Amino acid sequence: MKFTQTLIAVAILSLAPAAYAADTVATVNGKPIKQSVFDYIAKDATARGQKVDAPVKEAIINKLVDSELVYQEAQKLGLDKQPDYIAREELSRRELLTSTFLQDFVKKNPISDADTKSAYEQYKKAYGEKEYSARHILVKTEAEAKDVIAQLGKGGDFAKIAKDKSMDPGSKDKGGDLGWFSPAAMVKPFSDAVAGLQKGAVSPTPVQTQFGWHVIKLVDTRPSQPLTYDKVKDGLQKNLQQRNLEKMMADLRSKAKVDITK
Repeated sequence: MKFTQTLIAVAILSLAPAAYAADTVATVNGKPIKQSVFDYIAKDATARGQKVDAPVKEAIINKLVDSELVYQEAQKLGLDKQPDYIAREELSRRELLTSTFLQDFVKKNPISDADTKSAYEQYKKAYGEKEYSARHILVKTEAEAKDVIAQLGKGGDFAKIAKDKSMDPGSKDKGGDLGWFSPAAMVKPFSDAVAGLQKGAVSPTPVQTQFGWHVIKLVDTRPSQPLTYDKVKDGLQKNLQQRNLEKMMADLRSKAKVDITK
């Protein structure tokens, strides 16, 4: 029977050496194991589709007993007084409460269908009306890029030059072929340059991005084919929820007095 380490860790942290109470499932050397801890683990197991029958209940209790035995032995050795343990315990409690808060925030601030559909319209707008098929050759300097353009002007083979000189590991072995993409999928200088080319044309001047200098050849265009709403709905909702979380954190920061001493 397997239970997650996280649940066992939570259980261990919850087993404070309190006086015996009726709310227990067992006692170990006079120390109680709380019914509430057992109930939490059983509820989590049920949520994961596991049937909590008599054998499973027994397994949970035995696991908690083992945990309590180790817990007590660790206390006898004074391990709970070590600085590293104290720091880790504080971090664990902090992370658990933080996670609980964030889950509660998400629950109380659901993303509406209207917001999701609005985000989808923005997604389609950013996707653009056209998709492009292009090749490129990426080099370090403008001079190298100009030299590539000169070679192409003299009849050089684009695919061969890409294989020989391009720094882009994802496309060089394919002769610089980038496949089909929307303008939103590329950095703006690159997508702007592609949009300004005629089919079959090569960029007359090098195009600079944060990756280096590009020589681009437009292979073809077609009407855009953005993914349907149902296919991107979950991703859009996650992005919107992430924005909500970032806004919440910014608000907390703006209201807090933070003094960094080191």
